[in-house]
Amino acid sequence: MENKLKLFGFNNLTKSLSFNIYDVCYAETRIQQRDYIDYIDEQYNSERLTNLMFKLTEMIGATVINISKQDYEPQGASVTFLIAEEKMIPHEGMTKVAHLDKSHVTVHTYPEYHPDNAIATFRVDIDVATCGEITPLSTLDYLIGCFDSDIITMDYRVRGFTREIGGKKIFLDHNITSIQDFIDQKTLDKYDAIDVNVYPSNIFHTKMIIKNIDLQNYLFNVDIDKISPEKKKEITDKLHREMIEIYSGMNVFR
Repeated sequence: MENKLKLFGFNNLTKSLSFNIYDVCYAETRIQQRDYIDYIDEQYNSERLTNLMFKLTEMIGATVINISKQDYEPQGASVTFLIAEEKMIPHEGMTKVAHLDKSHVTVHTYPEYHPDNAIATFRVDIDVATCGEITPLSTLDYLIGCFDSDIITMDYRVRGFTREIGGKKIFLDHNITSIQDFIDQKTLDKYDAIDVNVYPSNIFHTKMIIKNIDLQNYLFNVDIDKISPEKKKEITDKLHREMIEIYSGMNVFR
């Protein structure tokens, strides 16, 4: 905001961002599918996810209070940050939090593959919950850039209210008409995107799907030059159908 609100006490608004991406890949054989899962697990293990979330936390100006991380068997990883939105203040040889805002950042990964059509998918769910003036929307370009995202779904909600110094309730302390307003135009140009917003409830939803499929980028350990034109079309159709169903949230083709 250009003019900071003068509040009676703390800003008690709660802001939550749910950011979900899907990366789709063609892995024809069982060996390729397992190799793809192993590759994803190595690339996005809990240690790397922790480093990504440190950067995100730094971007929103928060302080990390506690970290919990886990790599799962046979696949997947999770990281949870407890964060405070004011700096840690040393006090008589100890460290305390000036105002713990009950905020957190979580990330979970879900690698999997289709049982019979050779499509493997990698899903990442990231949730950022903050209180006060901090909004996680400023991290969207960073999050999109961290992953190869074929489908992206985002939900943003502001809950509760805070009060101006005169007692007037404030239910939304920043301007927003669409989540897309917080994403770089060069990124938006690569996707088809739609919004489903509930303005009276401060609920905003955007989902995006990649426009163009460059087939080589979707082949795991396969040289596109060794594939016949007919096979290329078959693979592209399978990728397209999988993406459409994920984007639509329903089984369109079966």
